[in-house]
Amino acid sequence: METEREADLLEEEPPQENGVIQSTQGLYSSTSPPASDDEPFSTYFEEKVPIPEDVTQVFSFRKLWAFTGPGFLMSIAYLDPGNIESDLQSGAKAGFKLLWVLLGATIIGLLLQRLAARLGVVTGMHLAEVCNRQYPTVPRILLWLMVELAIIGSDMQEVIGCAIAFNLLSMGRIPLWGGVLITIIDTFYVMVRPDQGELLKGMFLPYCENCDSAQMEQAVGIVGAVIMPHNIYLHSALVKSRQIDRGNKKEVKEANKYYFIESTIALFISFLINVFVVAVFAEAFYDKTNIEVNAKCNASGSPHTDLFPLDNSTLQVDIFKGGVVLGCFFGPAALYIWAIGILAAGQSSTMTGTYSGQFVMEGFLNLRWSRFARVLLTRSIAIFPTLLVAIFQDVQHLTGMNDFLNVLQSMQLPFALIPILTFTSLTSIMDDFANGLVWKIGGGVVILVVCAINMYFVVVYVTSLNSVALYVLVALLCIAYLSFVCYLAWQCLIALGVSCLDVSCLGNRVSNNRHAVFIEEQPAYDT
Repeated sequence: METEREADLLEEEPPQENGVIQSTQGLYSSTSPPASDDEPFSTYFEEKVPIPEDVTQVFSFRKLWAFTGPGFLMSIAYLDPGNIESDLQSGAKAGFKLLWVLLGATIIGLLLQRLAARLGVVTGMHLAEVCNRQYPTVPRILLWLMVELAIIGSDMQEVIGCAIAFNLLSMGRIPLWGGVLITIIDTFYVMVRPDQGELLKGMFLPYCENCDSAQMEQAVGIVGAVIMPHNIYLHSALVKSRQIDRGNKKEVKEANKYYFIESTIALFISFLINVFVVAVFAEAFYDKTNIEVNAKCNASGSPHTDLFPLDNSTLQVDIFKGGVVLGCFFGPAALYIWAIGILAAGQSSTMTGTYSGQFVMEGFLNLRWSRFARVLLTRSIAIFPTLLVAIFQDVQHLTGMNDFLNVLQSMQLPFALIPILTFTSLTSIMDDFANGLVWKIGGGVVILVVCAINMYFVVVYVTSLNSVALYVLVALLCIAYLSFVCYLAWQCLIALGVSCLDVSCLGNRVSNNRHAVFIEEQPAYDT
């Protein structure tokens, strides 16, 4: 009888007062974690992976293997075409000087993924489901739209990468629009000897000697490419695929440990691959001029020599030009290997976008679509603008879309970072696994830094458009955007303990049972 009543409470919307979020005992509290059978519906978790019993060991490779999967699937997004392009541009523009930014962004990404995994393990709900239960209707819908934009932007980058890969592999016989169409029906290795001293210096010395504005903008671009909002929603859902008794704190703690180890290994491997790409372009193409590359491509018989004008300006590369330059300097085999790598990156990262899109739609809207319908929706939306550019423009405009898409994803970051820090800091949701003071302060600082860096990236991109009409449009959009971000930040600060910001408490200071924004009522039954 009590279990049925708890299930009924789980299905109810959380009460709201003056637009302020409240939580009830029906949500996850320190006294009554929900049973596994009461979890919300999810398309992908009809069957869960069992965890072997091995209570005699502090660390078990069998258990680590059982928990392995979510972190590696999540790490694929760190190697999508957008990240690869950011890597090659970093190497070509700044050499090894920005490797420390890549390292720092990866570490920050790991810490955020840890929070996402803990939320899923402790509550049995992923981030979108928690947002559905905690935020009022209008903010919840807006939040869903922002995350969907990030997913569609990521999917567009994967489509662009695949289209360019097909074009390179066919030596131009498959046009760009043909490569885009091919991606509708489908759901690196170059020998250089980089200076090891310069590589280590660039990785561990947080300084960019003699860097100009272009190199600093590239540093900001690295952060925007590495930390992606939809990946946080994805990881919080993937951890639900293991059989964990959340009523057993020992099992929950153990799951958090193994998931963190697995995520660390997965992101370390993806970091090494990113470093390899940066190292190749830093060693071979840093400070190269267009006329040097033109001469090399002309000597090798490349059909793409006209991509590099006969001037002494510094070489500018993207995914397409990167493959061409590799072919000119290291032979046709390098070009084909590069193209195959980009194709594989695009195809594998498409899977993460599909999964995260399914989880986000189910979590925010309680919509239960088939996997095919979900793929058809996101891929169709991603294909349409990409196909138009591919038909009516050239490869330069197609690869240039990646800059806009990186800006788009940068703008969506607050809509993942703020909710994940908010919910993992609340004892009414996380019980004994809520963030401590260090994590609250550190998480807040990280979010401020990441958001500030990415807003700078957005400002730089917008000012480069040189259009008054676009400035006015962007200004209006920024007002609405910043208002919503401030709303989320306001609730986050209250959840972190800044109770003086809780407007609902101003008229009733004597109330002692309020917990900032999320108000925990006394249980109506004894569990």
